[in-house]
Amino acid sequence: MVIAAGSEKLTDSMYVLANESSVALYRLQEHVRESLPELVLQKTDMQLWEEQSQGAIYTVEYACSAVKSMTNSSLHFKSIDGLLRQAISMKEQISISQRRSGRRTTDPGVLKEGGEKHTSGI
Repeated sequence: MVIAAGSEKLTDSMYVLANESSVALYRLQEHVRESLPELVLQKTDMQLWEEQSQGAIYTVEYACSAVKSMTNSSLHFKSIDGLLRQAISMKEQISISQRRSGRRTTDPGVLKEGGEKHTSGI
């Protein structure tokens, strides 16, 4: 009985000491000291990944805006295409017109069949 009572008192004393607030604070401090370096490394890794992600997001957004502006410019390209076709058609008409007028009358400075220049004689 004396041994059991002594053992119980010893167990109670150890329980009180183990759960005392100063011991809890010491264990908390010990835990923070051990885990803090790993947490700092993880934080710096996360910051690096965040910077890389932000750069990739910016690149993707810039590419999307470039594609959108290209699709918006298709109207301008169609207009340019129409104008070029119109210019080619006008050039062909001018060439045909010049060939026809060259057959009817010869302009000053235009070569005759023999390679001589035709002058108006003025």
